Amino acid sequence: MTSLPLIPAISAAPTARRASMPPQHLADLDLAGRQALVAGLGEPAFRAKQVSNHYFGRLVRDPQAMTDLPAATRERLADQLLPTLLTPVRELACDDGATRKALWKLHDGALVESVLMGYPDRVTVCISSQAGCGMACPFCATGQAGLTRNLSTAEIVDQAVYLAGVAASGAVAGSPPRLSHVVFMGMGEPLANYNRVIAAIRRLVSPAPEGLGLSQRHITVSTVGLVPAIRRLASEDLSVTLALSLHAPDDDLRDELVPVNQRWKVAEVLDAAWDYAARTGRRVSIEYAMIKDVNDQPWRADLLGRLLAGKLAHVNLIPLNPTPGSRWDASPKPVEREFVRRLRDAGVSTTVRDTRGREIDGACGQLAAAEDTDTNTDRAGEAPA
Repeated sequence: MTSLPLIPAISAAPTARRASMPPQHLADLDLAGRQALVAGLGEPAFRAKQVSNHYFGRLVRDPQAMTDLPAATRERLADQLLPTLLTPVRELACDDGATRKALWKLHDGALVESVLMGYPDRVTVCISSQAGCGMACPFCATGQAGLTRNLSTAEIVDQAVYLAGVAASGAVAGSPPRLSHVVFMGMGEPLANYNRVIAAIRRLVSPAPEGLGLSQRHITVSTVGLVPAIRRLASEDLSVTLALSLHAPDDDLRDELVPVNQRWKVAEVLDAAWDYAARTGRRVSIEYAMIKDVNDQPWRADLLGRLLAGKLAHVNLIPLNPTPGSRWDASPKPVEREFVRRLRDAGVSTTVRDTRGREIDGACGQLAAAEDTDTNTDRAGEAPA
């Protein structure tokens, strides 16, 4: 594990806030909204496009680098359009620098984490949609911490833009210098912050200067199964991948592992997922954490296979990652291989997820946004693997 220098942050003038939400940022607005804001400041509306091109197109937020703007207005426009949302606290790296976890402090002191993962053919960032999580899944570090608050649209987008800048700098050796994929699998339940997450997706996929210009098909939205929100997502005319955190094929166990199942049972959740697949043509990713002697029995593999056979679905088996205080452990590899065999024999496409970032508590289920201000080390990282 390697500690890396902090990503530079540009300070912003204090801004009045209501409740705990941050100051308005250009990523909270579409281009027309930004133009109206700039015009209200007495500036030509096209200045909004210029600043947006710097932020989304060049990944620049330092007003002194915006040399196409009059020097007298750079700071003023940056203060109004680019207030600081994420203050870097710490960045950790593993996998020879290909996996990097960033811890951010928000304007109100809340902490969130996001993870950059470099591969030979792509760069992916895993971003958070909430500070903490209210879904209370007992095997997930974020769920154990509880919910602090929803993130704003711009706080969500800014994670991707920051880490896109890291990729563009060439810091991730052996990977392309451009962010290509975003997964909403960080802290929080994305569909519990529905409106802001959808707005963030639209910023991520719109071309510059409107947004970051990613492919919709390279965006994945994870959910524990909020059925009304899944059905609403299907009507958004978006081609993003839906990732359903199922973790058990039977209601008795899923009621314990995913407490929201007490409201929407397995059959209802899967029905909504199949409707999403039918309306979008996108294969649903079924996320399944493999937990030793809990959900890894052969009969559960067979039941899952029957539920998914013939459906537009792919199973992502996730070796359980260690979290502080958890009483559970990952399934042994022979058990995992047998689970995979039974699913594939049922005709269900299945893979085992790469556990990238485990050493820095950056793997699935490990994000807890712990801050140790005395030692500047990740206390959660002291948990044994």
